[in-house]
Amino acid sequence: MAETLQSILEEGETAMRKALEHFESELTRIRAGKANPNILEGIVVDYYGSPTPIGQVGNISIMDARTLTIQPWEKNMLQPIERAIIAANIGINPQNDGNIIRLFLPPLTEERRKELVKRSNGEGEHARIAVRNIRRDAIEQIKKLQKEGLSEDEAKDGEADIQQITNNFISLVDRHLEAKEKEIMAV
Repeated sequence: MAETLQSILEEGETAMRKALEHFESELTRIRAGKANPNILEGIVVDYYGSPTPIGQVGNISIMDARTLTIQPWEKNMLQPIERAIIAANIGINPQNDGNIIRLFLPPLTEERRKELVKRSNGEGEHARIAVRNIRRDAIEQIKKLQKEGLSEDEAKDGEADIQQITNNFISLVDRHLEAKEKEIMAV
């Protein structure tokens, strides 16, 4: 029984770590005033009829603090890349010069910064909910084990352990949010 309880705790911690990693990847997609190739993550280009991630049809690089460039592997991919960026609605208009595509990131207004902070907080809330759902599932498994013969003390200790793990991950989410908010609000 103790091994099963330990495996429930380990599975819960692993799932919470995955939820935190997903949250971190979502935060990198929220731009904070400076050029970051991650804002293009998730954009899919029509590459000869098959949807392909933008990073696989060209080289994405940072020219300066506010400019990204995309150098397609093939010149005839300029138009599809441009259309994909426009369709993604990321708030940036691509500039096509016939060789490369430039993305000029406009400076963030105070209103846009607040909007990005709200979006970050929304992602943080999703992460907290995911962590809490994992905790709930783990506690349900512990209660099932208790019905199968696990002592009440061991069950209570297991629940306390999973709660401690949950608290640690929620505080990590809060720290990431705080750092992202500072990054967004820095002028």
